[in-house]
Amino acid sequence: MADSGLLTASDVRALASRLQLRPTKTLGQNFVIDPNTVRRLVRVAGVGVDDVVVEVGPGLGSLTLGLLEVASRVVAVEIDPVLAGELPATVAARAPDRADRLEVVLQDALTLTSVPGPSPTAFVANLPYNVAVPVLLRLLEHLPSLRSGLVMVQAEVADRLVAPPGSRTYGVPSVKAAWYAEVRRAGVIGRNVFWPAPNVDSGLVAFRRRPPPAGDRLQTFAVVDAAFSQRRKTLRAALSGWAGSAATAEQRLRAAGLDPGARGEVLGVEDFARLAATASAPAAQGPPGGRP
Repeated sequence: MADSGLLTASDVRALASRLQLRPTKTLGQNFVIDPNTVRRLVRVAGVGVDDVVVEVGPGLGSLTLGLLEVASRVVAVEIDPVLAGELPATVAARAPDRADRLEVVLQDALTLTSVPGPSPTAFVANLPYNVAVPVLLRLLEHLPSLRSGLVMVQAEVADRLVAPPGSRTYGVPSVKAAWYAEVRRAGVIGRNVFWPAPNVDSGLVAFRRRPPPAGDRLQTFAVVDAAFSQRRKTLRAALSGWAGSAATAEQRLRAAGLDPGARGEVLGVEDFARLAATASAPAAQGPPGGRP
């Protein structure tokens, strides 16, 4: 596939040199320089001709070009004005027959609430490590038409996103991602496919949207934040601020069928949703037993 138009390591460095671009840690800029990795990402993402793909942080266009080979449309969200301005020219030069499938949005993905054009169906991105979780959660929240996706993130972040209840890495990202979708590890990516090479390995995280648990998302997320703010404490203690007192926290936990002496990492997203719903339930008379 030498004629595919995908960017090689020398292409990436030449583009960066021409633009006088020095990748910055602030923006998490680590550009993919290996065409085989791009093909792998597109293949694992399962993107097809009917998909409208959102890509965050397209950079110099390595993954963008791969996505344009298979998707009907790619909306690339880029915060860097230099990169956003150059991307259409790169696509026009290397894939002229697909240039009309691309739309570039100059915006911080953390402020994104919608994208222009047809409703997007997939999210595929090499996400900057420092904003990977908030970007993923924001797009899942604000782009409900997204059915599936694949993100490349720091390996540690990947572990947190896919962790099941009870595991060492289970926490706020795990629960909140599970609210929206079934999330799984989909591979490991080494450091040498990036320029500059990061100090950590990367992981692929695939997701497929599912109906959320019954309940209010904001109320559930408030309970999740409270439960994990003090991981070493029991739920009775950790949720005392959220509930107003430890006694009320225990009352709500028991009403949800949960053990007040347990810790947050053993609860699944459905448990948190059920617990959040007790906040709007009529209060029982008197303390649930034990000291307040």
